[in-house]
Amino acid sequence: MITLERLIIHELKMPLQSPFQNSKEIIHEKRFHIIEVIDKDGISGFGETVAFESPWYTEESTDTAAMVIEKHIWPAIRHKMIQHPSEFQTYTLHIRRHHMAKTGVEGALWDLYAKKNERPLYQVIGGTKSHIDVGVALGIQPDTPTLLNKIDKAIKEGYKRIKLKVSKGNDLKILEIVRQKFPNIDLMVDANGAYRLKDLEHLKHFDQFQLMMIEQPLASDDFVDHAILQQKLTTPICLDESIHTLADARTAIALGSCQIISIKLGKVGGFTNAITIHNECEKNDIPVWCGGMLEAGVGRAQSIALATLPNFKFPADTGASQRYWKQDIIQPEVKVANGVIPLPTSPGNGYEINREALLQYRSFEKVLS
Repeated sequence: MITLERLIIHELKMPLQSPFQNSKEIIHEKRFHIIEVIDKDGISGFGETVAFESPWYTEESTDTAAMVIEKHIWPAIRHKMIQHPSEFQTYTLHIRRHHMAKTGVEGALWDLYAKKNERPLYQVIGGTKSHIDVGVALGIQPDTPTLLNKIDKAIKEGYKRIKLKVSKGNDLKILEIVRQKFPNIDLMVDANGAYRLKDLEHLKHFDQFQLMMIEQPLASDDFVDHAILQQKLTTPICLDESIHTLADARTAIALGSCQIISIKLGKVGGFTNAITIHNECEKNDIPVWCGGMLEAGVGRAQSIALATLPNFKFPADTGASQRYWKQDIIQPEVKVANGVIPLPTSPGNGYEINREALLQYRSFEKVLS
């Protein structure tokens, strides 16, 4: 039984090791929130919001996530007697969407629940793996030599898959050069919705590069056009931004819009929804994989736990902390050895909050009771 006494919104601003560019924007630092919930016994659970400064990925932003948590989510759950974290979805059903805000709070509840039951989070959610394979996502680079060097470095570090961000004008020539240099690596691309169906003839050229998948080539609401495109490509389409709910997954499966689905906690509203979508995809023989949202340590730890569910068939995007942050806010930091992350066995997320780092990067806190 969990009875919440307080919720603390910690706002942090953390600089990235290097800028990350996709087809929409360039990110130099990330402002986000660590959500801490504290129960009547004084035990804390931690979650993370993963929204960006501007609403380019979904309609949410850093500021809207904090506002919705304070004004709507916390009043819906404060002082409630919660038997299981999945009840959070029932208490917040009247709050439409705002999945990243919900994920921050629900993730904290799952961490707290796992701690109170003295079990690691991945086991509590039904995970079956003691370790996960991971790949690396590389943003659009300023020049080709830089990109090739980063790919070479990632391969030497043991990462099991390379994902490249692509956009119009930054795709076919780059892929041709990468394939010439690295003919045998597991390679995929992520377009973040940069193309339209009118680009069909152009997109057909992607088939020559033996890609694992092309992630989100078209706009997020183009289920029908994705289905048409998938019929014309041999490369599997993976839907990411399109999949926010179980209904979205069922629509994509029914229409044949994709062959793979990316599940991200922040995008779907937390573990409860992610597990439901995972199970639906497994039932329909659609493999899933765990993408990344430039998470700091808490979100990174929870994505690692999610990827232990059995239908996650591809290396996750959850790289080592040091690939992204000069200093992470957890201890120990997430480390990768030969493309593998072992699952921590301590209760909860499995990583402790580094309070010194939290204070170093924190711009303000708001305590709700």
